[in-house]
This record gives sequence, structure tokens and C-alpha cells, in this order.
Amino acid sequence: MIEVPVFKMDGKASGTESIDPAVLGGRVRPKLLKQAVVMYQANRRQNTSATKSRAMVSGSTKKIYRQKGTGRARAGAIRTCVRRGGGVAFAKGRQNYTQDLPKKMRRLARNSAILAKLKAGQVAIVDGLSMDKPQTKAFAAMLSSLGVDRGCVVALRGEDRNLFLSGRNIPKTEVRCVRNLNAYDVLRRAKLVMSMEAFNCLKNDPVRLRQDADE
Repeated sequence: MIEVPVFKMDGKASGTESIDPAVLGGRVRPKLLKQAVVMYQANRRQNTSATKSRAMVSGSTKKIYRQKGTGRARAGAIRTCVRRGGGVAFAKGRQNYTQDLPKKMRRLARNSAILAKLKAGQVAIVDGLSMDKPQTKAFAAMLSSLGVDRGCVVALRGEDRNLFLSGRNIPKTEVRCVRNLNAYDVLRRAKLVMSMEAFNCLKNDPVRLRQDADE
């Protein structure tokens, strides 16, 4: 069993919670994590860079002058890549960089990433995580009291507008629903902070995390 510390919103420790590593797959799978991270990064590419080939630039296709007898070097059309204003020899075009993983592999990668954070002692649970209204200052003070103000992911049981608005402007801090977590979100930040409800949701049935969170 892995013991996870529980804190109040003021940063004071209030106990621990335990979770069985077998619930999250039993072991960390580095190769699967790498595959998942590469997939998420590839899907984030904007793919907007492009250059024009010879067929895309304007100009005649006629040979500029005859091949022999002029005393000059051989030359073709003005759109050739060796002339100013011509097309690019190996033009970059729109490419499809998107990748995909089966749902079971994505879930296992997410659980493996969370298990890696748990084993490294980089997970904290906050009991009673809630706010009456958006307060970025209070949210930042809570993160500072927990020692996670240098970068963290805050996982919630469901949608909470006040908490989301409170944390969205804090650098290197993401507020996510636990059902929307993925391996890349978990690994790209140093710490993982979970509400008690989100931790119980993960602990009870991580495979059906999305369905449980939607209920």
C-alpha cells in the first residue's frame, strides 16, 4: 500500500490515505508512458508551416532561352529552384502528424503516470477543497502552503467554476477534472494535487473513471 498525505486548505496535515498499487496497474510502464507522451505532443502540433514548390509559384513554364549556342549556362523555366523567386526544391507541405492509442492503452498510461507520482511522493490530497467565489490570491496561498507553487496539476471530482477561475491565471498550474486527466498532463508538472472526492473516485475504480465522474 502507498500512503498519501492529506492536508487542509491551510496546509496543515490531517492524516493519510492509502491506495493499492495494483489498482493502478501494479507497476510503472516507462515505454508506454513515452508512447503516450509522444502521441499527445504530436497531436498538439499546429502544422501551419508550408513553402511553395515550383508548381505553386507564378511564372511561365517556357524555357528561358535555347539549350546551346548562347554561351551561357543551361537554364529552364523561371520557376526553377535555382533562380530568385522560384519554388522550393523540397517544399514543406501540410502533413498529418496526428497519432492515436487504443482507449485501454491511454487509461493504462494515465494510471501508470499517477502511480509514478505516488511512488515518488509527489501527490497530495486536499480535504474540503472548495471556494465560495473565485479568489486567485487564496488559491495561490493554498498552493504555496502545500509547497506545490512551482508547478502542479489540481484534479477535481467534477466541474467547479470557482476553483477553475481561481487557478487558471497561476503560472504552471492546471485545474482539471479527474476524468479528463491524461498521462501528459500528469507528467508535465512536478506535483499532483487531488481533492478527497477525486482521490476516492480514482481509488474505487480507475478503469471506469470517466463514467464514475459523470454520475
